[in-house]
Order: sequence, then C-alpha cells, then structure tokens
Amino acid sequence: MSFTRRRIAAGLVAAPVILSARAGLAAGRPVTVASLLGDDKPETKIWRRIAEILAKTAPGRFDLRIVANAALGGEKEVAEGIKLGSVQASLSTISALSGWVPDGQILDLPFLFRDRGHLKRVLAGPLGSELKGKYEAQGFVVLGFINYGARHLLAKEPITTPAGIKGKRIRVIQSPLHTELWSGFGAFPTPIPIPETYNALKSGVVDAMDLTKSAYVGFKLHEVVPWLIETGHIWATGVVYVSAPFWKSLSAEDKAALAAAAAEGAAYFDELIVADEEASMAKAKAEGGKVAQPEDRAGWEAGARKVWTSFAPKLGGIEKIEAIAGSA
Repeated sequence: MSFTRRRIAAGLVAAPVILSARAGLAAGRPVTVASLLGDDKPETKIWRRIAEILAKTAPGRFDLRIVANAALGGEKEVAEGIKLGSVQASLSTISALSGWVPDGQILDLPFLFRDRGHLKRVLAGPLGSELKGKYEAQGFVVLGFINYGARHLLAKEPITTPAGIKGKRIRVIQSPLHTELWSGFGAFPTPIPIPETYNALKSGVVDAMDLTKSAYVGFKLHEVVPWLIETGHIWATGVVYVSAPFWKSLSAEDKAALAAAAAEGAAYFDELIVADEEASMAKAKAEGGKVAQPEDRAGWEAGARKVWTSFAPKLGGIEKIEAIAGSA
C-alpha cells in the first residue's frame, strides 16, 4: 500500500476528525472531502455550506464526509488521492498543483495582481476557462476558483528588505516558481509539507516561510515565527476541485447541483477569508505575534520581475503576463 493510501486509510478511521455533513438526511453517495484545517476555519466551513446547499437542492443524493486537520496529508498527498479517486473533493492552492499543471503558475507570479478584485476579474475571463481545461486533463475537475489571501513573509525576526532573506533557509511549496523566487533573493528554499512546518520552524530546520494570514494562525505558526512581514508578494489562488472519476460517475442532474453548490461555496469562502484574516491577526497579536512593513519595495519587485522573465516562455510569453498585469 502506498504512503498516500496509508494516510487516507488512517484518516478515514480517525473518527474525531470526520465531520458529519448529512444534517440528518438519508445517506446519499459517500463523498470523502479532505480539509487541511479544523471546523472553525474557512477551509472546512466551505464544505459545511456546500453540504447545506446540497441538502436543499439535491436531498439525499450526497453524503459529504469531511476529514479535517490534514488527517489525509498535505495538499500534494490529497491531490494524489484526488487523482486516484480515493478522495473525492478538496481545496488546493494553485501552487500545490503546479507539478501536474505548470501553466497554473502564471497565477503565482509575484506582484502580478494588484488586489483581490483584479485577480477575480482575470479568472472570470478566458484564462480561468483555459486553466480549468488543463486541470481536468490531469484528473482534477475545478468547480471554482478561490482566494486564500496574499502570501506574506514569516520569520523569527523582522526581515524587511530583500537583503535580509539572503542566506536564510526558507520553507517553500514544492513548486519551481516558488523555489526560483526565493533562490533569486539568495535564500535556500526547502520544500516541506504544510503539516510539518510548525516543527521545522521550531527546530530550526528552516528560518522562515511565506503564507497567508489566515493559515499563519490556523497552523499556529505565530508561536514559532512571531514576525509577519506584509510583503503581499503573491495572491494565493486556489481551487475547489473534485476527482475526475467521481465527477464522471455523476448524473447530469447531480453534476449541475454540485457545480452550483460549489460556486456558491467559493464565494462564501472568499468572504470568510477576509473576516478570518482580521480575526487571525488579532489572535496572533494577543499571543505575541508582530507585524512589520517591508522596506525597499522596489528591490522586492525587481526580484519578482526576474521570475516573470524566467517563466515567461513556459507561461505564454512576457506579453501575456504584462497584459494580465495591466488589465482593468
């Protein structure tokens, strides 16, 4: 049995983390849903909302079984489960899927998007449709895009300039783009699954990492890296996605119901994240967390531009990237 399969099997028998979403209805088709965080975080609340919607629009046809707190592994392990069909649904950052769909890295280009609205408008256009097709070809059916918020630098000290990160060991997502970004600043990128980052930071395996404000507190990282430097260098785009074999097994009626519920859930998730970021940072501050503003913004952006140039040939050309950056 593979490591991924063992993790999935272990998670499914861990009763305390399986959250019933049946709302007292007769059991429908079992749907194993993987969530990285607990019942109080947007990553799990979105599936509660989707289950509530389906209870009204497709009563008795779906039984969402939410396995929380990363019991089925990190994003890469869950994605492997999605491809196998042993996990039917989850959320994922675009970054974690880059090994299967490198084109998605265009959304990870640092300092490409001005704000949440800019990103949302771009994904509502041709690029969103193009990427959905490429994900489906790899076994991932994307039912909606979500925004986890901006990624910021997290460290044990206030690293406010690009020079400050030089020589530091930084945890990165297993993504060529993220690796190149931090290597370009002279740091030493180290891929580590998100559930293992707390111990890696605490023990000194790595000195820093980057993450959204919600997940920063969701994984209690403020306890081991008290400084959040508001670089906002990447908008962490994600997907609500399901397994292709599972999707293909559904009737047209059930596909329509699930797609509609997921679309509403995605909008709900984006609202939750904004509120959760504020609550998370208040909690971090109360427990010793500190916020610093980056200095030498031009230096940070110059480093980012090197990544644009390097990845342009793989992502449709620099003209395409510049067009996205300058779009309304």
